Amino acid sequence: MASNPHDRYIRKRLFEIGALEFSEGVERLMNEGWLDPMPCFERHMRGDWGDVEDDRWLRNNAALKSGERLDSFYVITRDLSIRIVTEADRSATRIVLPHEN
Repeated sequence: MASNPHDRYIRKRLFEIGALEFSEGVERLMNEGWLDPMPCFERHMRGDWGDVEDDRWLRNNAALKSGERLDSFYVITRDLSIRIVTEADRSATRIVLPHEN
């Protein structure tokens, strides 16, 4: 039986992600070939919250159990960063540029 190539990510995922949504800015950068947010998204799903302060890391870890919102931040280059936010109800995960909050 052939396995789905996405199975390995499902097994490592710590929480439901809901609908995966990209902001206009992220979508534009993806279409132009400047950004592939998926490695950061995979980190987010595994509980690697990226380049955040210790208190945010601890809040996200607690939110895995309490069901609160998860908020990650990743520096891609000196001039490019992204935020990944999974809603508290786990209905959606959004990948946005920091200024698109």
